[in-house]
Amino acid sequence: MASPLPTQDQVPIPVDASFTGDTKASAAGFPTALPLPLADQATTHSISCMMEAEQFVPWSDLRPELVGLVLKRLPSLADRVRLRAVCHPWRSGTISQALPLPFPWLTLPDGTFLSIPGGEVHRMPVPDGVCCHGSIDSSLFLMSSDGAFSLLNPFSKTTLELPNLITAWQREIDDHTAHAAGDPVSYKLVAPSPLGSSPKFLAAALIITNGYSDDLCIIQPPAVTSSFRSTTAEYSTLVDLAFFNGRLYVVSEFYKLFIVDFGENLTSTPNISCVIDSFGDFLGMPPYLNPKEFFQLKQYLVECGGKLLMVQRFMRSAGGFRDTNIQTVGFKVLEADMRTNPGQWRTVSDLGGHALFLGKQSYKSLLAGECCGSQEDCIYFICDYPCPQSSTNPLRDAGIYNMRSGTFRPLHSGTPAVPQRQAGQWDLTWFFPPEAV
Repeated sequence: MASPLPTQDQVPIPVDASFTGDTKASAAGFPTALPLPLADQATTHSISCMMEAEQFVPWSDLRPELVGLVLKRLPSLADRVRLRAVCHPWRSGTISQALPLPFPWLTLPDGTFLSIPGGEVHRMPVPDGVCCHGSIDSSLFLMSSDGAFSLLNPFSKTTLELPNLITAWQREIDDHTAHAAGDPVSYKLVAPSPLGSSPKFLAAALIITNGYSDDLCIIQPPAVTSSFRSTTAEYSTLVDLAFFNGRLYVVSEFYKLFIVDFGENLTSTPNISCVIDSFGDFLGMPPYLNPKEFFQLKQYLVECGGKLLMVQRFMRSAGGFRDTNIQTVGFKVLEADMRTNPGQWRTVSDLGGHALFLGKQSYKSLLAGECCGSQEDCIYFICDYPCPQSSTNPLRDAGIYNMRSGTFRPLHSGTPAVPQRQAGQWDLTWFFPPEAV
């Protein structure tokens, strides 16, 4: 917020206060307008009209619906906390009001969190020595120094202990260490529903090396119920996974989509069947890219607006495949159309009014109206791939792609003072705080 809110309960508000954000002091030494970042003139006008009914009122008597109106237009969780902290009536009067989600945060290498709207860096209480490998909603997917995994909500302090995936995958990790020591090992965890909505938490996890995975775990705490390594050629290299309509889907390196059926007995090996086995619209690239150029390709499997989508991310490297100066230059979005048998990949031109926060280790799609500060049919992407030691900025190659206009813009317009990549071992990933705290 541009300036701190007054904390006096009995500050007189003049009749002619315009609430335009001007904080010029009155004769009494108090601001003549509430210093809040109001979003539009309609909000300003509605507040001014309602305040004309009384010549003087204490700040604490500001109607809850007006405070809520301002809260709904604050994309920053920190600003919402500051506003509610002005006085008890402002907090108690708005505690039950439904609010859109604040704009998500980014985890930074040193274990801090970046709030995108204002560029503020926050610290949250997390155990010492943990490393973040992603998130599910407001919970962080953490690995401790002894290899223990957990989901931690740093706001509510709720912790869900997970099985030790390193034990389940030790052979694969040892193989990776022996043959690909230069590539980092990471993990991805997905769940079929919001945490806490079901008494039986079910999740699936991949071990990821160099952007790909051969190893899949099905988890129902406190145990790994199924762990297997794909061995057949058709799905030996997995690219991503996602739950859709309560079922687990995985996609291979070359366009094939598989459904993983657990059955009633989670301890048995799942049945894996192919539901898309043809290229469809998979081949090709966005029309605005030069087909004679070389592009690196990253693929993401996501649920968005009741559809299962494959998002293709095209990246250009000026010096060829091994060049370190990589930049995202295009996106292509495909829907897994399973209304036919076999299914087909079909190109889509929008996200159905949703905003998609895209990342390799966490993602979330929301209607633009459900996330304050987001824009419909836009992809918010980050640098979620290993960067060379020469690249110290964790926000490099992060931006917003508008599917309607085909244009890019920076994820953050300013230059926030964020720690360099060498500052820690946390992965850069999206994190979704609650509506208010």
